[in-house]
Amino acid sequence: LALYYLAPQRLRSWVLMVISLVFYAWGEPLYVLLMISTILITYFCGVLMEKYRTTPKKSRLFLTLSIVFSLGVLFFFKYYDFLARNLSLLGISLPVLGLSLPIGISFYTFQAISYNIDVYRKDTPPQNHLLHYGNYVSLFPQLVAGPILKYRDVADQLDRRLHTTEKFTSGVTKFTVGLCKKVLLANNIGPLFDTVAAQSQGELSVLGAFLGLLAFTFQIYFDFSGYSDMAIGLGRMLGFEFLPNFNYPYISQSITDFWRRWHISLSTWFKEYVYIPLGGNRVGRLKQYRNILIVWCLTGIWHGAAWNFFFWGLYFAVILMFEKAFVLHVLKKVPAFVRHLYTLILVMFGWALFQLNEFSSATGFLSALFGRGDGLYNSDALYLLQSYWPFFIILAIASTPLLSQAFDKLPEKARLVARPILVALGLFFSTAYLVDSSFNPFLYFNF
Repeated sequence: LALYYLAPQRLRSWVLMVISLVFYAWGEPLYVLLMISTILITYFCGVLMEKYRTTPKKSRLFLTLSIVFSLGVLFFFKYYDFLARNLSLLGISLPVLGLSLPIGISFYTFQAISYNIDVYRKDTPPQNHLLHYGNYVSLFPQLVAGPILKYRDVADQLDRRLHTTEKFTSGVTKFTVGLCKKVLLANNIGPLFDTVAAQSQGELSVLGAFLGLLAFTFQIYFDFSGYSDMAIGLGRMLGFEFLPNFNYPYISQSITDFWRRWHISLSTWFKEYVYIPLGGNRVGRLKQYRNILIVWCLTGIWHGAAWNFFFWGLYFAVILMFEKAFVLHVLKKVPAFVRHLYTLILVMFGWALFQLNEFSSATGFLSALFGRGDGLYNSDALYLLQSYWPFFIILAIASTPLLSQAFDKLPEKARLVARPILVALGLFFSTAYLVDSSFNPFLYFNF
């Protein structure tokens, strides 16, 4: 930030580009070349699409080349080894390369793809300045775990950004909220799930399995939304405005509503670039179900090359199809708390599939949850409940808009005094915890 603001206005975009590349190279010294290649190839494909706009076949060719390149790179690094291992079960031998996953590849390739599609569809004019396009793809605040940016949402900001004291302090506040979510909440509830998940089915009681699943439900929300808030806040400090990525998903009253509130940038990406092009809701009911199935299987494997992610996507596809068919109509007739409970239960079961990579682990965990483990409760589960119940209450409140609404009801003068104090306290306690704790990476760094 100091380098950025010390640089003259005309050089700040260059400074931002250098910082982003150095930031990425620090963790991925070799794979930074892959990201640079993605920037160059997709940028020039966009330029050539516009150049040959009057020749549809050529324009479509460059769109195809850009998408094939981006998806090809993503497939090779993220899915090739998974495919090779599964084909070996069928007697087809392919070498397993053991490549590490480039950080943020699922995010920046999707940004590049959306840019090329938007240019082809004339939804946005092409970016003529390679520097600005490079910043769009590699922008370090959100590079490694999103939110996924659409070019048209930030196009004007790449060249001209508004820098004000009010915007900067708002960014600091947003960043601090995200840091507190990650460090003080997610990192402190995560060990509970790890403890429970390490137990065998025979050791797990219903209460123990439920507490572990509830812990992960909170952990993944505060971990991922915390990173998104930090990215949005840091972007705001640099003059950018990113769209929100979460909107209190755990207050949802249907799974359809949940996916309008959770990882909004990914949901809207698949809606705009897969679901609608397949026909969206404009086709017959059976084709709508087909579209939902395709989108959610893709959403599942976007998260990782493992069968649990595929089945996680399939799980939500089936639920969303039932909701579209009749469940949403039924939900309108029941009390709000029933709708809320229905949503939370289904989401929590989904997280069991999501987090437990081995299918046997997931089925064993869910079996224990339904009473096929060590009874309704045992001494271990009671100890965990006694240790964590106050923290669960804090997490439940923090996952709703109650705190924000209460703060907004304070008199303006009280808010002006309280905000910097709360930000300072949040930074102090988060920093103190980081100094005294082991390394806890963000969960979505794996995707």
